[in-house]
Amino acid sequence: MEILTGIHPVFLALLGGLFTYFMTAAGAAGVFFTGKNASYKMDGMLGFAAGVMIAASFWSLLAPALELAEGSKLPAWVPVALGFLTGGFSIWGVDKLLPHLHLGDSMDKAEGPKTSWRRSTLLILAVTLHNIPEGLAVGVAFGAIGAGLSSASLAGAVALAIGIGVQNFPEGMAISMPLRREGMSKGRSFWYGQLSGIVEPISAVIGASLVMISQSILPFALAFAAGAMIFVVVEELIPEAQREGNTDRPTVGAMIGFTLMMILDVALG
Repeated sequence: MEILTGIHPVFLALLGGLFTYFMTAAGAAGVFFTGKNASYKMDGMLGFAAGVMIAASFWSLLAPALELAEGSKLPAWVPVALGFLTGGFSIWGVDKLLPHLHLGDSMDKAEGPKTSWRRSTLLILAVTLHNIPEGLAVGVAFGAIGAGLSSASLAGAVALAIGIGVQNFPEGMAISMPLRREGMSKGRSFWYGQLSGIVEPISAVIGASLVMISQSILPFALAFAAGAMIFVVVEELIPEAQREGNTDRPTVGAMIGFTLMMILDVALG
């Protein structure tokens, strides 16, 4: 099924995912313009990313999911609550199965199965892990358009892609610059930084395709993406933003990020 623009929604999801990936790469490219020992306060930017993801989870995913579930035989909250919890627990499960290391942690705090992988590999896997639900969210939003649902709009899906893309910029910096400080060349630091975002267009295509195959799962799918994103915010972004002990910058950043995403979604959606 094609939308009014004549472009298939799965292709639009791919474009949206590629945009969020390129924003990650743009952030990672910051390593070319800084010194090896440059220090940046990432807490405010990580707080901003958390605020964007929280707002996107509600305005672009949970609210439409509840609206779509109104016509089902079950109470609207049932598929939405199940999807939200399933999304969160799915990321939790992958978190336990995949070796990774959060930014700023020492090797003895690596999570998942024991491994001999290098610290840089574990850092990249941590960022890659939480980019998956972002790509799924973009894909599901574009897939909903192809389902012909009145509550889904191209502008709303674009707003979601823009919001996630904007918060991906500091995330790209957050991975490439620590790698540079650990001794990697600028080229390799950039390469691995941008590589962490490549899962987003892949996840976007998967999310859109699933929705197109079975429209009945859309409320569950939207809530699933929201649950996965909220898990990442609470389990990773907020603790990392407050690691240095200053809660003011990440809090203000989160407020600004939430407000920006809300404006994008309401104004464009």
